[in-house]
Order: sequence, then structure tokens, then C-alpha cells
Amino acid sequence: MKSLVIKCGGSTVEKLPPSFFTELVELKTKHYIQPIVVHGGGPSISNILSTLNVETTFVNGLRKTTEPVLEVVEMVLSGSMNKHLVRQIMKAGGNAVGLSGVDGKLLVAKPISNAEELGFVGEIVEVNAELLTAIMQKGIIPIISPVAVDTNGQHYNVNADLAAAAISIAFRSPLCMITDVDGVQVGGSIASSLSDLEVYRLIEENQITGGMIPKVEAAVQCLTQGVSMVGIINGTEYDALTSFAINDHRFGTSFYLEEVMEESV
Repeated sequence: MKSLVIKCGGSTVEKLPPSFFTELVELKTKHYIQPIVVHGGGPSISNILSTLNVETTFVNGLRKTTEPVLEVVEMVLSGSMNKHLVRQIMKAGGNAVGLSGVDGKLLVAKPISNAEELGFVGEIVEVNAELLTAIMQKGIIPIISPVAVDTNGQHYNVNADLAAAAISIAFRSPLCMITDVDGVQVGGSIASSLSDLEVYRLIEENQITGGMIPKVEAAVQCLTQGVSMVGIINGTEYDALTSFAINDHRFGTSFYLEEVMEESV
């Protein structure tokens, strides 16, 4: 059974209709595609940080993570947000288990290159694919929160888009990023497809900004590491997930490598 990594943005999770989770479960039961779900939780994290009067800032779409921020990040991502998704999949008739990247060293990380600026933010250096495979062989859908760990037990906040990309690369699985917008907006309209070179140009021109930057960078990273298909879709649109999974790009923005296109001409 082939797999599909589905990344659900934190601002999107609570907006997803029951039909989305039905589609997700039916990927497995009707289309024989194994979902692997990775989720964020940004707005919920920000709300609780605000309630606790803990300061938080962002650098190029990534949250600066101090020790107090990291405690809240782990509480929200691996706790309430993770179990919310598990329950929704169970309601849709699926069988799911919630995991943190810390569990079983599922996601092993090192500090990100600009750690002085971002604090306890990590980048993934290893995915425990054997653990995930064992879970999926039991007929279970894994729901993964992007909190990672290093070999010394230090935990790290990892951007959910980049965590999903690492898992996608490890399994050579297509990656579908679920948002609450229709795709990548360029010049007032949604781009149906973007090349890697267009992505870098649009970031440089400040046409792609904020939280969309890690998403498009994750897309390009996947493609350069051999993943065949990456897209950003609106999860609230009926049938968008299924359409992506069966390679029918009627929704959102898909990505491709321009160099590969040129070589094949």
C-alpha cells in the first residue's frame, strides 16, 4: 500500500469539516493509500502563550522558541491538538494513534542553523521509519506532532511543514499540505503550479511571505529529494484531498522542478 503524508496546518485543524476526515479515512479503505498525518498548532499555541503572558515572536514564519515557549508548544501539539485529530478520525470510522516526534525517537533533530536567533527550534536529521511502518502495518493511521528530540533527550520545536517534508522524503511519499487558503497567491490569484525557481524568486520579491515560506520551501526540498508530488490545498473544499491523492490537480497549488522539466525537453 502506498502512503501519502498529509500536513494539517494549526490554523486549519479546527475549520476542517467532518467530510475531510471521512475522505482521509476513505483514502485507506477505498483507494488503498495509507495516510500519515503531521499537524501544527500555531494559533492555539499563541493563545495559550498570551494567556500565560509568555512573549513569542516569529522569524521568517518560524516561531522563536525559548524554554517556556517550548513547554507550551509541547503541551498543545502533543496534547490537545494531537488528540483532537485522533478523535476526529475515530468519528469518521478510522483507527488512529497520536504520536510526538519524541516518542520512540520518531523524529531526531539537531538545532537549526540560526539557533541563536530562534532558540530551541530544530531541523530533522533522522526519521524512525521502522516505527511508523510497524504502526501502519496494524491498520492504524499515525497522527504526528512535530516536537523532535536529539540523542541527549533535548526536545525541539520543529516547523510542521518541514517535519512533514522529512517524513515524506523518508517514505518517498507524496506530500499534501492542508491549509485554510486555496493555495499560493501570486499577483492576486492562486497559482495552479510553481517551479522551484519561481518559488525562490517570489520569496525574494516578497510575494511569498510569513508562514507560506516554510511551506513552499518544504515543497521544493521534497522534490529535490525524490518525492514525486507535492501540493498545497484548501482542506475545507470538498473532494480536494481525494483529488490530490489520485493525482487529479483540480485544487490548490502543485510544485515541480524546473531543471527536471528542462532536461526532459
